[in-house]
Amino acid sequence: MRPLTALASSALTIGLFGALVQPAAARDLPAVEPRVETPALFDDEAGGNANGDDPAIWVHPTSPARSLVATTAKEGGLYVYDLDGKQLQHVPAPPAPGQDDEPGRLNNVDVVYGHASRAGRSDIFVASDRGSDKLRVYRVDPSKAGRQPLTDVTDPAAPFVFNRTQTEVNDAETVYGLATWKRDSGTYVLVSRRHTTRLALLKLTDAPGGRVGYRTLRTIDLPSSFTLPDGRRWSPCDEPGVGPQIEGMVVDAQTGTLYAAQEDVGIWRVSGDLTGSPVLIDRVREYGVPATYDAATEECVPGPDPGYGGHNLTADAEGVTIYYAKNGKGYLIASSQGGDTFAVYDRRGKNAYLGSFQVGETHGIDSVQGSDGTMVVNVPLGRRFPKGLFVTHDGANTPEVSNPEGEARENTNFKYVKWDDIARRLGLDIDTTGWAPRG
Repeated sequence: MRPLTALASSALTIGLFGALVQPAAARDLPAVEPRVETPALFDDEAGGNANGDDPAIWVHPTSPARSLVATTAKEGGLYVYDLDGKQLQHVPAPPAPGQDDEPGRLNNVDVVYGHASRAGRSDIFVASDRGSDKLRVYRVDPSKAGRQPLTDVTDPAAPFVFNRTQTEVNDAETVYGLATWKRDSGTYVLVSRRHTTRLALLKLTDAPGGRVGYRTLRTIDLPSSFTLPDGRRWSPCDEPGVGPQIEGMVVDAQTGTLYAAQEDVGIWRVSGDLTGSPVLIDRVREYGVPATYDAATEECVPGPDPGYGGHNLTADAEGVTIYYAKNGKGYLIASSQGGDTFAVYDRRGKNAYLGSFQVGETHGIDSVQGSDGTMVVNVPLGRRFPKGLFVTHDGANTPEVSNPEGEARENTNFKYVKWDDIARRLGLDIDTTGWAPRG
């Protein structure tokens, strides 16, 4: 294992290209219609404490219409849906190891095609379990795609990712964001640490009984404070001891580039092996705004805006995903959670900003607010999505449902959008043959 590398912020390059074009207000942005939504998830005891967060799309090797969407629901575990939004499987999060310990809490999920192990090649989902500070690995059985296709193959002896003891894990500075990266040398997973700026590169390993483990190769720290154009130092405001964390992440499968969304800062571009200097390709609107934490209200009180922020993302910057097209073309798409919109950047070069959109309401399906995670694929997925699929978390699903006491239940789910609907509204490419998930 290589030692920890802390990147000094003075060595970092801040790219301004994402902040050159200001979009219209969210209400004026193109709105695309969701075609499918998944059942409501409720974050209470009656709902199994299920709080939707992040989706991953698995493309069936021979029958694209039988493809799957796996989603995390924090303490509710992992849910698997078909392309009609029907729930096929629920994999509960692991129980707490001890009476006073934190239970499992699945946060982010990604898919790997053809992971090689001593047990053979298989497609797998990998999820971050922030409650346990571990990775969870689930093997996909294509023959069971319409039933219960996932089997947990996590090594029971898998170590904590960032902590050494269960007591440290219970303090909740645990594995958080996640993105997978498959190379000729193996399968790698990039993860972030909650409440910090730390990123880690892990490699999946073989374990007894066909199980899958992992080991840490390298870690780096993204910056927590920045020098503004007027020479002042600025750090995003949060409660004492909490740093500007990273969650949404994706690795470009062809270039090996990691894009990581630092929630209160913006989107970073860095090599997937965590070497070299990260580049900040876009900043949230709140970047540089001074704020003071008020312990009484547990909120940050902002001061005057000096005008150093970007124009395309409203904090938090969240889920990021890549639409692949031929000849290196394609798009990076990021959730602007605070604005209920999605920003689109050129996948090439300096990732120029291309436009934004929102997911509106239609035919009894509500619009999307507060999206955490997203994923897009370019390939045809049967009659419903013949030109690709975009899936996003909806943090405020409606209609509102009340508990027996008359209080609104926290209600989330996931929306499916046709890629061609997005492409036509923003003048983007539709390329169903330029890239294939399995290479």
